Amino acid sequence: MAHWLVKQEPSSYSWGRLVRDRRTRWDGVHNALALQHLRRMVVGEEAIFYHSGDERACVGILRIASPPRPDPNDTRGSWYVEVVPLRALPRTVPLAELRQDPTFTGIELLRNSRLSVMPLPDAAWARLLERSAMPAPARPPVTEGTPRRATPRARPQRAPARSRTR
Repeated sequence: MAHWLVKQEPSSYSWGRLVRDRRTRWDGVHNALALQHLRRMVVGEEAIFYHSGDERACVGILRIASPPRPDPNDTRGSWYVEVVPLRALPRTVPLAELRQDPTFTGIELLRNSRLSVMPLPDAAWARLLERSAMPAPARPPVTEGTPRRATPRARPQRAPARSRTR
């Protein structure tokens, strides 16, 4: 069985809302490659729900609950599947953490960040579940002598361009 990763801006539709709704249509996909992936989904397969935008983190697992179907409400020829939430990840896994783990090298999320539906290789799926069960990586402590910039450096102002007349 294949595994997937689906992305959504949490301000548009969040994991919390999917949990409250208990079931929804995953629709509005218009990218040709994302549509190819969506049409390959099979009932019973699972996907990671990824919050894009400012959060950029894997937050939960959902299950594909219907076969892919053409969306009769979309004049652009999109398809949809119905999905149901399974469980929240024990800990959200941010994109920055995935970028640092060699297991995720080459996955679509890191190569084509605008794709909203993508396959997730079995090794990446297993590692993502492992990472979500681990405590968050510790941040290095700030110590005395560590340079800190309180405000961004000001950029030098350019002189206005002179107009040339002939």
